[in-house]
Amino acid sequence: MVKVVGVSFRENGKIYHFSPDNQSFEIGTKVIVETERGIQIGIVQTEEYEIKEESLKEPLSKIKKKANKRDIEKYEQNLIKAKDALEKCRELIEKNKLNMYVIDANFSLDCKQLFIRFMADERVDFRTLAKELANIYKTRIELRQIGVRDKAKEIGGYGQCGRNLCCAKFMSDFDSVSINMAKNQNIALNPTKINGVCGRLLCCLKYEDECYKECRQGMPKVGKKIKTLKGEGKVLSIDILKGTYRVDIPNVGIVEFMRDGNESN
Repeated sequence: MVKVVGVSFRENGKIYHFSPDNQSFEIGTKVIVETERGIQIGIVQTEEYEIKEESLKEPLSKIKKKANKRDIEKYEQNLIKAKDALEKCRELIEKNKLNMYVIDANFSLDCKQLFIRFMADERVDFRTLAKELANIYKTRIELRQIGVRDKAKEIGGYGQCGRNLCCAKFMSDFDSVSINMAKNQNIALNPTKINGVCGRLLCCLKYEDECYKECRQGMPKVGKKIKTLKGEGKVLSIDILKGTYRVDIPNVGIVEFMRDGNESN
């Protein structure tokens, strides 16, 4: 087990694990961390807790220190520079007639790296753009294309439920969602019903998946022939949450049974 602290770099952004390095941090504290994007200021989102070392996807970096007044002033100056870089980047994209849309631009705290995220419907050759930006800002340029789920998170909107998109409102990371989750919940496999605005499976299918798996235990499969107290028949349907299933029994008709095999009242 290793001790970690959760840190994010934007509102509702993904939470990354960092080692507190024997330091104590309150939630909301701004800290200096070393990332693949250079030195960054992040915000502590969780208290210190322990996780299994093998569950870490990347080597655990240490939190360097709490951000002081000078660090925060430098960070705020970089935000102004990043806005200028964003506008300049968009001008160069139009000049080079590139089919891409820039989401945001961010400098590392020491300004040794300019990180730009963009959306595009296909792969884009941005080598000329990167060279031009490097000549202007005299720093390393990294452009990264984001996926459709990230795009939905950035743009926002409303889901089928009429509420703000989960990804834009509170989700900090994307869980894996499979078509089996829709099947487990007896949802019709209609793309207009089970896909979100991003075109991928609804993230909310994940929320109740464990509950449905637990409720499904002991229930027969639809289409399977089973023996019942009324005789052998074919399972027509199941109601997972109610815990019942309907069986078509020859010479008897359709009978509803409880999970325990007794006839439903």
